[in-house]
Amino acid sequence: MSDDLSDFGGSILRPGTASYDQARVVYNSMVDKRPGLIAQCSSPDDVAAALRYGVAEGLEVAVRGGGHGVSGAAVSDGGLVIDLRMMRGVEIDQENRLARVSGGATWADLDTAGQRYGLATTGGRVSTTGVAGLTLGGGSGWLERKHGFACDALVSVDLITADGRSVTADETSHSELFWALHGGGGNFGVATALTFRLRPVATMTLAMLFWPAVAGDEVLRTYRDLFDDGVPEELGGGVLFLTGPPEPFVPPHLQGKRLVVASAVHAGSEAETRDLFAPMFELAPEATMVAELPYAAIQSALDTPAGFRNYWSAEHLSAFPDDAISRYCARADEMPSPSTSQQLTIPWGGAVARSADEWPLPHRHAAWVVHPFGQWTDPRDDEQVKSWARGVCTDLAPWATGSVYLNLIGDEGPDRIRTAYGEGNYLRLAEVKGKYDPANVFHLNHNILPA
Repeated sequence: MSDDLSDFGGSILRPGTASYDQARVVYNSMVDKRPGLIAQCSSPDDVAAALRYGVAEGLEVAVRGGGHGVSGAAVSDGGLVIDLRMMRGVEIDQENRLARVSGGATWADLDTAGQRYGLATTGGRVSTTGVAGLTLGGGSGWLERKHGFACDALVSVDLITADGRSVTADETSHSELFWALHGGGGNFGVATALTFRLRPVATMTLAMLFWPAVAGDEVLRTYRDLFDDGVPEELGGGVLFLTGPPEPFVPPHLQGKRLVVASAVHAGSEAETRDLFAPMFELAPEATMVAELPYAAIQSALDTPAGFRNYWSAEHLSAFPDDAISRYCARADEMPSPSTSQQLTIPWGGAVARSADEWPLPHRHAAWVVHPFGQWTDPRDDEQVKSWARGVCTDLAPWATGSVYLNLIGDEGPDRIRTAYGEGNYLRLAEVKGKYDPANVFHLNHNILPA
Protein backbone atom coordinates (compact mmCIF):
# COMPACT_ATOMS: atom_id res chain seq x y z
CA MET A 1 0.00 0.00 0.00
CA SER A 2 1.22 3.49 -0.77
CA ASP A 3 0.68 6.59 1.31
CA ASP A 4 -0.75 8.66 -1.57
CA LEU A 5 -4.18 6.98 -1.80
CA SER A 6 -3.47 5.76 -5.34
CA ASP A 7 -4.72 2.30 -4.37
CA PHE A 8 -7.76 3.54 -2.42
CA GLY A 9 -10.87 1.75 -3.69
CA GLY A 10 -13.59 3.89 -2.13
CA SER A 11 -14.62 7.50 -2.74
CA ILE A 12 -12.63 10.61 -1.87
CA LEU A 13 -14.55 13.77 -1.04
CA ARG A 14 -12.95 17.19 -0.61
CA PRO A 15 -14.49 20.63 -0.02
CA GLY A 16 -16.39 21.72 -3.11
CA THR A 17 -16.96 18.21 -4.47
CA ALA A 18 -20.41 16.71 -4.91
CA SER A 19 -21.83 15.08 -1.76
CA TYR A 20 -19.16 16.65 0.47
CA ASP A 21 -21.56 18.80 2.47
CA GLN A 22 -23.99 15.96 2.96
CA ALA A 23 -21.21 13.57 3.98
CA ARG A 24 -19.92 15.85 6.74
CA VAL A 25 -23.29 16.20 8.51
CA VAL A 26 -23.58 14.35 11.82
CA TYR A 27 -26.49 13.69 14.17
CA ASN A 28 -25.86 16.75 16.36
CA SER A 29 -26.54 19.89 14.31
CA MET A 30 -24.47 21.97 16.74
CA VAL A 31 -21.43 20.35 15.09
CA ASP A 32 -20.47 22.08 11.83
CA LYS A 33 -16.95 20.92 10.94
CA ARG A 34 -15.32 21.01 7.52
CA PRO A 35 -12.90 18.12 7.03
CA GLY A 36 -10.07 18.52 4.56
CA LEU A 37 -10.70 15.01 3.25
CA ILE A 38 -13.49 12.44 3.67
CA ALA A 39 -12.37 8.93 2.74
CA GLN A 40 -15.47 6.80 2.16
CA CYS A 41 -14.02 3.33 2.61
CA SER A 42 -15.34 0.19 0.94
CA SER A 43 -12.99 -2.36 2.56
CA PRO A 44 -10.50 -2.80 5.41
CA ASP A 45 -7.72 -2.20 2.90
CA ASP A 46 -9.25 1.21 2.18
CA VAL A 47 -9.28 1.96 5.90
CA ALA A 48 -5.62 1.04 6.20
CA ALA A 49 -4.68 3.10 3.13
CA ALA A 50 -6.59 6.16 4.33
CA LEU A 51 -5.14 5.89 7.80
CA ARG A 52 -1.57 5.54 6.56
CA TYR A 53 -2.10 8.59 4.35
CA GLY A 54 -3.56 10.65 7.16
CA VAL A 55 -0.74 9.82 9.56
CA ALA A 56 1.92 10.49 6.90
CA GLU A 57 0.35 13.88 6.14
CA GLY A 58 -0.07 14.80 9.80
CA LEU A 59 -3.85 15.08 9.51
CA GLU A 60 -6.13 14.91 12.50
CA VAL A 61 -8.00 11.61 12.12
CA ALA A 62 -11.71 11.12 12.83
CA VAL A 63 -13.57 7.82 12.42
CA ARG A 64 -17.20 7.83 11.37
CA GLY A 65 -19.66 5.00 11.76
CA GLY A 66 -23.19 6.09 12.71
CA GLY A 67 -22.14 9.66 13.50
CA HIS A 68 -24.35 9.74 16.61
CA GLY A 69 -21.72 10.80 19.13
CA VAL A 70 -22.97 14.02 20.70
CA SER A 71 -19.53 15.66 20.76
CA GLY A 72 -19.15 15.39 16.98
CA ALA A 73 -15.99 13.29 17.16
CA ALA A 74 -16.92 11.60 13.86
CA VAL A 75 -15.67 14.64 11.91
CA SER A 76 -12.49 16.70 12.07
CA ASP A 77 -12.06 20.35 11.10
CA GLY A 78 -9.49 20.39 8.30
CA GLY A 79 -8.50 16.79 8.96
CA LEU A 80 -9.25 13.31 7.64
CA VAL A 81 -12.54 11.49 8.17
CA ILE A 82 -12.40 7.72 7.76
CA ASP A 83 -16.02 7.16 6.78
CA LEU A 84 -17.17 3.55 7.19
CA ARG A 85 -20.77 3.94 6.00
CA MET A 86 -20.14 2.04 2.78
CA MET A 87 -19.17 -0.98 4.92
CA ARG A 88 -22.54 -2.08 6.33
CA GLY A 89 -22.66 -5.81 5.67
CA VAL A 90 -24.09 -8.25 8.22
CA GLU A 91 -23.55 -12.02 7.97
CA ILE A 92 -25.64 -14.30 10.19
CA ASP A 93 -24.42 -17.79 11.10
CA GLN A 94 -27.74 -19.26 12.21
CA GLU A 95 -26.33 -22.62 13.31
CA ASN A 96 -23.73 -21.12 15.65
CA ARG A 97 -25.80 -18.02 16.50
CA LEU A 98 -23.13 -15.58 15.41
CA ALA A 99 -23.22 -12.29 13.52
CA ARG A 100 -20.28 -10.74 11.72
CA VAL A 101 -20.96 -7.03 11.35
CA SER A 102 -18.99 -4.57 9.23
CA GLY A 103 -17.68 -1.43 10.91
CA GLY A 104 -20.13 1.01 9.30
CA ALA A 105 -23.33 -0.92 10.06
CA THR A 106 -26.10 0.55 12.18
CA TRP A 107 -28.24 -1.33 14.65
CA ALA A 108 -31.04 -1.33 12.09
CA ASP A 109 -28.78 -3.38 9.81
CA LEU A 110 -27.96 -5.92 12.51
CA ASP A 111 -31.43 -6.08 14.09
CA THR A 112 -33.14 -6.62 10.73
CA ALA A 113 -30.69 -9.32 9.65
CA GLY A 114 -30.95 -11.20 12.94
CA GLN A 115 -34.72 -10.94 13.09
CA ARG A 116 -35.06 -13.20 10.05
CA TYR A 117 -33.74 -16.01 12.25
CA GLY A 118 -35.27 -14.94 15.57
CA LEU A 119 -31.84 -13.87 16.86
CA ALA A 120 -30.56 -10.63 18.38
CA THR A 121 -28.12 -9.09 20.80
CA THR A 122 -28.34 -6.04 23.03
CA GLY A 123 -28.18 -2.89 20.93
CA GLY A 124 -28.94 0.71 21.77
CA ARG A 125 -32.37 2.25 22.14
CA VAL A 126 -32.56 3.66 18.61
CA SER A 127 -31.83 1.92 15.33
CA THR A 128 -29.74 4.60 13.63
CA THR A 129 -26.77 4.41 16.00
CA GLY A 130 -23.60 2.78 14.70
CA VAL A 131 -22.93 -0.74 15.95
CA ALA A 132 -19.19 -0.27 16.39
CA GLY A 133 -19.24 3.02 18.29
CA LEU A 134 -21.96 1.94 20.69
CA THR A 135 -20.39 -1.47 21.35
CA LEU A 136 -16.83 -0.28 21.88
CA GLY A 137 -18.14 2.18 24.45
CA GLY A 138 -20.03 -0.60 26.26
CA GLY A 139 -23.42 -0.84 24.60
CA SER A 140 -26.39 -0.20 26.89
CA GLY A 141 -29.77 -1.19 25.44
CA TRP A 142 -33.21 -2.65 26.06
CA LEU A 143 -32.02 -6.25 26.49
CA GLU A 144 -29.20 -5.45 28.92
CA ARG A 145 -30.82 -6.66 32.15
CA LYS A 146 -31.18 -10.12 30.64
CA HIS A 147 -28.23 -10.37 28.24
CA GLY A 148 -25.79 -7.67 29.36
CA PHE A 149 -24.25 -4.93 27.27
CA ALA A 150 -23.51 -5.21 23.56
CA CYS A 151 -19.80 -5.61 24.33
CA ASP A 152 -20.56 -8.66 26.50
CA ALA A 153 -21.59 -10.52 23.33
CA LEU A 154 -18.35 -9.79 21.48
CA VAL A 155 -16.48 -12.80 20.14
CA SER A 156 -13.84 -10.84 18.24
CA VAL A 157 -13.04 -7.44 16.75
CA ASP A 158 -11.09 -6.81 13.53
CA LEU A 159 -9.11 -3.61 13.97
CA ILE A 160 -6.83 -1.42 11.87
CA THR A 161 -4.30 0.06 14.29
CA ALA A 162 -2.65 3.47 14.10
CA ASP A 163 0.27 2.14 12.05
CA GLY A 164 -2.05 0.57 9.45
CA ARG A 165 -1.77 -3.01 10.70
CA SER A 166 -4.75 -5.35 10.69
CA VAL A 167 -5.26 -7.31 13.92
CA THR A 168 -8.02 -9.52 15.27
CA ALA A 169 -8.60 -9.27 19.00
CA ASP A 170 -10.37 -12.05 20.87
CA GLU A 171 -10.01 -14.03 24.10
CA THR A 172 -6.77 -15.72 22.97
CA SER A 173 -5.18 -13.27 20.52
CA HIS A 174 -4.44 -9.68 21.55
CA SER A 175 -6.43 -10.52 24.67
CA GLU A 176 -5.51 -7.34 26.55
CA LEU A 177 -6.72 -5.29 23.59
CA PHE A 178 -9.90 -7.39 23.56
CA TRP A 179 -10.44 -6.46 27.22
CA ALA A 180 -9.93 -2.78 26.41
CA LEU A 181 -12.45 -2.91 23.57
CA HIS A 182 -15.18 -3.74 26.10
CA GLY A 183 -15.78 -0.09 26.93
CA GLY A 184 -12.55 1.69 26.01
CA GLY A 185 -14.17 3.23 22.95
CA GLY A 186 -12.42 4.15 19.71
CA ASN A 187 -9.05 4.77 21.35
CA PHE A 188 -7.20 1.80 19.91
CA GLY A 189 -7.96 1.66 16.19
CA VAL A 190 -10.65 1.48 13.54
CA ALA A 191 -13.04 -1.46 13.98
CA THR A 192 -13.70 -2.87 10.51
CA ALA A 193 -15.71 -5.90 11.70
CA LEU A 194 -17.20 -7.17 14.95
CA THR A 195 -18.43 -10.69 15.64
CA PHE A 196 -21.23 -11.15 18.19
CA ARG A 197 -22.89 -14.06 19.92
CA LEU A 198 -26.64 -13.87 19.33
CA ARG A 199 -29.54 -14.89 21.55
CA PRO A 200 -32.95 -16.24 20.58
CA VAL A 201 -35.45 -13.37 20.81
CA ALA A 202 -39.06 -14.33 20.21
CA THR A 203 -42.07 -12.34 21.40
CA MET A 204 -41.33 -8.82 22.61
CA THR A 205 -43.79 -6.35 24.11
CA LEU A 206 -43.50 -2.59 24.29
CA ALA A 207 -45.69 -0.71 26.77
CA MET A 208 -45.83 3.07 27.14
CA LEU A 209 -48.07 4.66 29.78
CA PHE A 210 -48.68 8.44 29.76
CA TRP A 211 -49.56 10.96 32.50
CA PRO A 212 -49.25 14.75 32.81
CA ALA A 213 -45.83 15.61 34.21
CA VAL A 214 -47.31 16.64 37.58
CA ALA A 215 -47.77 12.93 38.29
CA GLY A 216 -44.03 12.36 37.95
CA ASP A 217 -43.26 11.89 41.64
CA GLU A 218 -45.81 9.12 42.13
CA VAL A 219 -45.03 7.46 38.80
CA LEU A 220 -41.29 7.37 39.38
CA ARG A 221 -41.57 6.15 42.97
CA THR A 222 -43.87 3.35 41.91
CA TYR A 223 -41.55 2.44 39.05
CA ARG A 224 -38.54 2.47 41.37
CA ASP A 225 -40.26 0.22 43.90
CA LEU A 226 -41.27 -2.19 41.14
CA PHE A 227 -37.69 -2.71 39.99
CA ASP A 228 -36.07 -2.49 43.41
CA ASP A 229 -38.38 -5.26 44.62
CA GLY A 230 -36.99 -7.55 41.93
CA VAL A 231 -38.79 -8.07 38.64
CA PRO A 232 -37.60 -10.71 36.14
CA GLU A 233 -34.53 -9.73 34.15
CA GLU A 234 -36.59 -10.06 30.96
CA LEU A 235 -38.28 -6.77 31.94
CA GLY A 236 -36.51 -3.51 31.17
CA GLY A 237 -37.56 -0.03 30.20
CA GLY A 238 -37.39 3.46 31.65
CA VAL A 239 -39.28 6.55 32.76
CA LEU A 240 -39.19 9.63 30.54
CA PHE A 241 -40.26 13.22 30.91
CA LEU A 242 -40.93 14.56 27.43
CA THR A 243 -43.20 16.74 25.32
CA GLY A 244 -46.23 14.75 24.16
CA PRO A 245 -45.64 13.75 20.53
CA PRO A 246 -48.30 14.08 17.82
CA GLU A 247 -48.90 10.33 17.69
CA PRO A 248 -52.26 8.54 17.38
CA PHE A 249 -51.85 6.85 20.76
CA VAL A 250 -51.40 10.23 22.53
CA PRO A 251 -54.74 12.01 23.16
CA PRO A 252 -54.94 15.48 21.57
CA HIS A 253 -55.09 17.21 24.96
CA LEU A 254 -51.69 15.70 25.88
CA GLN A 255 -49.91 16.49 22.63
CA GLY A 256 -47.44 19.33 23.01
CA LYS A 257 -47.71 19.12 26.82
CA ARG A 258 -45.02 18.03 29.25
CA LEU A 259 -45.65 14.37 30.15
CA VAL A 260 -44.18 11.60 32.23
CA VAL A 261 -44.06 8.22 30.47
CA ALA A 262 -43.37 4.84 32.07
CA SER A 263 -42.14 2.33 29.52
CA ALA A 264 -41.63 -1.41 29.64
CA VAL A 265 -39.70 -3.49 27.14
CA HIS A 266 -40.33 -7.13 27.92
CA ALA A 267 -39.17 -10.36 26.37
CA GLY A 268 -42.62 -11.86 26.79
CA SER A 269 -46.26 -11.65 25.77
CA GLU A 270 -48.57 -8.69 26.22
CA ALA A 271 -50.49 -10.52 28.93
CA GLU A 272 -47.30 -11.27 30.86
CA THR A 273 -46.18 -7.66 30.48
CA ARG A 274 -49.45 -6.29 31.78
CA ASP A 275 -49.16 -8.59 34.79
CA LEU A 276 -45.57 -7.58 35.63
CA PHE A 277 -46.32 -3.90 35.00
CA ALA A 278 -49.60 -3.96 36.95
CA PRO A 279 -48.51 -1.39 39.60
CA MET A 280 -48.00 1.15 36.83
CA PHE A 281 -51.38 0.46 35.22
CA GLU A 282 -53.00 0.90 38.66
CA LEU A 283 -51.93 4.56 38.59
CA ALA A 284 -54.58 5.18 35.92
CA PRO A 285 -52.53 6.56 33.03
CA GLU A 286 -54.35 8.96 30.73
CA ALA A 287 -53.11 7.08 27.66
CA THR A 288 -51.49 3.72 26.98
CA MET A 289 -49.80 2.01 24.10
CA VAL A 290 -49.15 -1.73 24.55
CA ALA A 291 -48.22 -4.00 21.67
CA GLU A 292 -46.35 -7.15 20.83
CA LEU A 293 -43.75 -6.15 18.26
CA PRO A 294 -40.69 -7.56 16.53
CA TYR A 295 -37.49 -6.60 18.32
CA ALA A 296 -36.31 -4.52 15.34
CA ALA A 297 -39.54 -2.48 15.52
CA ILE A 298 -39.04 -1.79 19.23
CA GLN A 299 -35.47 -0.73 18.50
CA SER A 300 -36.69 1.89 16.04
CA ALA A 301 -39.72 3.10 18.01
CA LEU A 302 -37.84 6.06 19.54
CA ASP A 303 -35.82 7.03 16.47
CA THR A 304 -35.35 10.78 16.09
CA PRO A 305 -34.02 12.21 12.82
CA ALA A 306 -30.75 14.11 12.64
CA GLY A 307 -30.90 17.88 12.54
CA PHE A 308 -31.60 18.79 16.17
CA ARG A 309 -29.17 20.56 18.44
CA ASN A 310 -28.04 18.10 21.12
CA TYR A 311 -26.59 18.26 24.62
CA TRP A 312 -26.44 15.13 26.81
CA SER A 313 -25.22 14.24 30.26
CA ALA A 314 -25.78 11.45 32.79
CA GLU A 315 -25.31 10.30 36.35
CA HIS A 316 -25.29 6.78 37.77
CA LEU A 317 -26.98 6.28 41.10
CA SER A 318 -26.35 3.71 43.81
CA ALA A 319 -29.90 4.33 45.07
CA PHE A 320 -32.90 6.46 44.11
CA PRO A 321 -34.58 7.53 47.38
CA ASP A 322 -37.66 9.71 47.61
CA ASP A 323 -35.64 12.90 48.10
CA ALA A 324 -33.67 12.23 44.93
CA ILE A 325 -36.86 11.54 43.00
CA SER A 326 -38.42 14.79 44.21
CA ARG A 327 -35.39 16.80 43.10
CA TYR A 328 -35.33 14.99 39.78
CA CYS A 329 -39.01 15.60 39.06
CA ALA A 330 -38.75 19.26 40.05
CA ARG A 331 -35.90 19.73 37.60
CA ALA A 332 -38.14 18.35 34.83
CA ASP A 333 -40.12 21.61 35.09
CA GLU A 334 -37.10 23.34 33.52
CA MET A 335 -36.89 20.93 30.62
CA PRO A 336 -37.18 22.84 27.32
CA SER A 337 -40.67 22.50 25.89
CA PRO A 338 -41.86 22.13 23.25
CA SER A 339 -38.85 20.13 22.02
CA THR A 340 -37.80 16.51 21.71
CA SER A 341 -35.70 16.77 24.89
CA GLN A 342 -36.09 13.98 27.42
CA GLN A 343 -35.22 13.27 31.02
CA LEU A 344 -34.68 9.51 31.02
CA THR A 345 -34.38 7.15 33.99
CA ILE A 346 -33.14 3.60 33.34
CA PRO A 347 -33.18 0.65 35.79
CA TRP A 348 -30.06 -1.51 35.76
CA GLY A 349 -29.11 -4.68 37.62
CA GLY A 350 -29.27 -8.24 36.36
CA ALA A 351 -26.71 -9.11 33.71
CA VAL A 352 -25.42 -5.53 33.65
CA ALA A 353 -24.08 -5.85 37.20
CA ARG A 354 -22.92 -9.46 36.90
CA SER A 355 -20.15 -8.49 34.47
CA ALA A 356 -19.22 -5.27 36.27
CA ASP A 357 -15.78 -6.46 37.36
CA GLU A 358 -14.90 -8.38 34.21
CA TRP A 359 -14.50 -5.38 31.90
CA PRO A 360 -13.27 -1.77 32.32
CA LEU A 361 -16.70 -0.35 33.24
CA PRO A 362 -17.23 0.05 37.00
CA HIS A 363 -20.38 2.13 36.45
CA ARG A 364 -22.19 -1.16 35.83
CA HIS A 365 -22.65 -1.56 39.60
CA ALA A 366 -25.15 1.34 39.53
CA ALA A 367 -28.78 0.57 40.28
CA TRP A 368 -30.17 3.48 38.26
CA VAL A 369 -29.07 5.77 35.44
CA VAL A 370 -30.45 9.26 34.84
CA HIS A 371 -29.85 10.79 31.42
CA PRO A 372 -30.90 14.36 30.53
CA PHE A 373 -31.05 14.21 26.75
CA GLY A 374 -31.45 17.68 25.29
CA GLN A 375 -32.69 18.06 21.70
CA TRP A 376 -33.92 21.42 20.38
CA THR A 377 -33.84 23.65 17.31
CA ASP A 378 -33.32 27.29 18.34
CA PRO A 379 -29.70 28.33 19.11
CA ARG A 380 -31.08 30.92 21.51
CA ASP A 381 -32.05 28.03 23.80
CA ASP A 382 -28.51 26.60 23.99
CA GLU A 383 -27.61 27.89 27.44
CA GLN A 384 -31.02 27.05 28.90
CA VAL A 385 -30.75 23.44 27.78
CA LYS A 386 -27.18 23.04 29.01
CA SER A 387 -28.09 24.56 32.36
CA TRP A 388 -31.05 22.22 32.71
CA ALA A 389 -29.00 19.10 31.89
CA ARG A 390 -26.18 20.06 34.24
CA GLY A 391 -28.70 20.88 36.92
CA VAL A 392 -30.18 17.39 36.78
CA CYS A 393 -26.74 15.91 37.44
CA THR A 394 -25.92 18.43 40.18
CA ASP A 395 -29.16 17.72 42.03
CA LEU A 396 -28.45 13.99 42.07
CA ALA A 397 -24.77 14.21 43.01
CA PRO A 398 -25.35 13.03 46.63
CA TRP A 399 -26.46 9.63 45.30
CA ALA A 400 -24.10 9.39 42.31
CA THR A 401 -21.48 6.66 42.09
CA GLY A 402 -18.99 9.00 40.40
CA SER A 403 -18.61 6.70 37.43
CA VAL A 404 -20.54 7.12 34.19
CA TYR A 405 -21.31 5.35 30.90
CA LEU A 406 -19.41 7.60 28.51
CA ASN A 407 -21.67 6.91 25.52
CA LEU A 408 -24.32 9.00 27.28
CA ILE A 409 -22.28 12.19 27.65
CA GLY A 410 -20.38 14.70 25.56
CA ASP A 411 -17.02 16.25 26.33
CA GLU A 412 -17.01 16.80 30.09
CA GLY A 413 -13.23 16.87 30.54
CA PRO A 414 -10.43 14.36 31.26
CA ASP A 415 -11.27 13.96 34.95
CA ARG A 416 -14.73 12.69 34.03
CA ILE A 417 -13.10 10.06 31.79
CA ARG A 418 -10.72 8.86 34.50
CA THR A 419 -13.51 8.55 37.06
CA ALA A 420 -15.68 6.77 34.48
CA TYR A 421 -13.20 3.88 34.39
CA GLY A 422 -11.74 4.13 37.88
CA GLU A 423 -8.03 4.70 38.41
CA GLY A 424 -6.95 1.08 38.10
CA ASN A 425 -8.85 0.43 34.90
CA TYR A 426 -7.78 3.75 33.43
CA LEU A 427 -4.10 2.96 33.96
CA ARG A 428 -4.56 -0.48 32.43
CA LEU A 429 -6.34 1.05 29.43
CA ALA A 430 -3.51 3.57 29.09
CA GLU A 431 -1.03 0.70 28.84
CA VAL A 432 -3.05 -0.82 25.99
CA LYS A 433 -3.30 2.58 24.35
CA GLY A 434 0.46 3.00 24.58
CA LYS A 435 1.00 -0.32 22.81
CA TYR A 436 -1.46 0.15 19.92
CA ASP A 437 -1.62 3.96 19.54
CA PRO A 438 1.42 5.51 21.24
CA ALA A 439 1.13 8.77 19.25
CA ASN A 440 -2.56 9.15 20.19
CA VAL A 441 -3.70 9.28 16.58
CA PHE A 442 -7.19 8.29 17.75
CA HIS A 443 -7.83 11.16 20.16
CA LEU A 444 -11.20 12.47 18.91
CA ASN A 445 -13.13 10.46 21.49
CA HIS A 446 -13.36 10.11 25.23
CA ASN A 447 -9.61 10.07 25.09
CA ILE A 448 -7.36 7.76 27.06
CA LEU A 449 -3.81 9.11 27.07
CA PRO A 450 -1.17 6.53 26.10
CA ALA A 451 1.03 5.38 28.98
